[in-house]
Amino acid sequence: MMFLKEEKSGDLIEVLSISDLIDPLRNSIPGRFHAGEEMGEPKSFFKTALVFPSNEALPRCWVDPNYKQGA
Repeated sequence: MMFLKEEKSGDLIEVLSISDLIDPLRNSIPGRFHAGEEMGEPKSFFKTALVFPSNEALPRCWVDPNYKQGA
């Protein structure tokens, strides 16, 4: 189980597909909010809106299909 944070709200998101997360060709991932006592319904989250719980950005190789082309 992996959690990321929605940067704007600060809410934790459970990542439902690690393979989608690390695929640079996908710009969104399935996940669900973890806030309150009830588990949220799955929905789609844009990777650009997510960070690690430590506020670190996602690795470029997860979000940029051209990351090998240089800066």
